Amino acid sequence: MDIALVQLSSPDNETQAQRIERAEALLREQRGADLIVLPELWSAGYFHFKQYPGLSESVDGPTVAMCTAVAKELQSYVHVGSIVERVAGTANNGASEGALPVLRNTSILVSPQGNVAHKYSKLHVFGYKSLEAELLTPGDSLPVAGTPFGQIAGTTCYDLRFPGLWSELSVRGADIVVVPAAWPAARREHWRLLTSARAVEHQVFVLACNAAGVQEGVELGGTSRVVDPAGRLLAEAGDGEEVLRVGIDPGAVQAVRSEFPVIADRLADYSGLAR
Repeated sequence: MDIALVQLSSPDNETQAQRIERAEALLREQRGADLIVLPELWSAGYFHFKQYPGLSESVDGPTVAMCTAVAKELQSYVHVGSIVERVAGTANNGASEGALPVLRNTSILVSPQGNVAHKYSKLHVFGYKSLEAELLTPGDSLPVAGTPFGQIAGTTCYDLRFPGLWSELSVRGADIVVVPAAWPAARREHWRLLTSARAVEHQVFVLACNAAGVQEGVELGGTSRVVDPAGRLLAEAGDGEEVLRVGIDPGAVQAVRSEFPVIADRLADYSGLAR
């Protein structure tokens, strides 16, 4: 399976339309890739909080529409990264004149046929030095999607810090977990540690695509990574814009789990143990 992680920047002086056009050119260069992955909120720019309402879109908006066209042309799966999704309803149920739309940080996997194969809204919205938790509503589902390459799931950025979420993904059968992110350079070592730890703990491939560049004065960490189910780092990008291409063997998941049966040995529930 040929993977392409497209490590993009989202400069403050670039419009959303310009960024989508630039990303499209990069995606079209990835012919032959089975799966192409983009970072978290790349078309809006994660740290462009004040612009979220204006840059929000539906699942058939410009970002997903572009990725769908590329997926069909290249006959590849394209993971959109994530978008600021505008969903039905209002954030305060219309209780005041200034009611805001419900916005979510939603990732989408598009199939080579142009269909939505997987959709996940970020469960752990980030609050530390960030307005994400104030502006966005957490998701309420944790799907796993079947593909010819195995069961694919997704988490988004901050979700890396919550091993219980990852345990549930492995229970639900995930073999490959895609992680779009806008992880700051200041915590780059946490990024490296957690992407490797989650792969080892749950014996899955971790395909982690991070943003690069500077947004609103915050330097993003880059260093997109592919880690195999035995915890081996297969590839890592630098800290600037880059496309990371790497081949993986999806069959390695079952091979690793058979040889070293951590998943099989895990107890279903630890809460009832004596204190």
